[in-house]
Amino acid sequence: MSAKIKIATTSLAGCFGCHMSFLDIDERITELAEVVEFDRSPLTDIEHCGPCDIGLIEGGVCNSENVHVLREFRKNCKTLVAVGACAINGGLPALRNFVSVEDCLLEAYRDGIGIDNPQIPSDPELPLLLDKVHPIHEIVKVDYFMPGCPPSADVFWTFLSALIAGREPKLPYELVHYD
Repeated sequence: MSAKIKIATTSLAGCFGCHMSFLDIDERITELAEVVEFDRSPLTDIEHCGPCDIGLIEGGVCNSENVHVLREFRKNCKTLVAVGACAINGGLPALRNFVSVEDCLLEAYRDGIGIDNPQIPSDPELPLLLDKVHPIHEIVKVDYFMPGCPPSADVFWTFLSALIAGREPKLPYELVHYD
């Protein structure tokens, strides 16, 4: 038996919906497990990505920790796939790009409705916010883009099946239209 293809996944600034959609491949995950080995992912709880063939990454880049995780992930993945709208164009987290970080923090932690004990967090353990939310291709080289918010389980299955088989992923219209 040949060596299994190694897949890793991670999430940056987003809602984790792409991972949930990936898990929606349901029983097909057992078929996938026959030909792949999972590295960093919600299935393994491995914290740091080791060398992998395919890396799936969701979420935009909004803070210094996201930048670090993304660069480590890129360094360890032969093929990097930006998964979902947040990774591809910043998605909903990028809506904060229309206001300053200061105004965003003031609204969220001091001036917003229902705030008790208003104070902006300043713990040195918290990652520093970037001036804007970036799609991942602005930080590292991306090999493929898997569209959707989130991509459906069938998109994941079709896309990964092609990559694993060594084919160029092509998504039919019925999997990517939103009308």
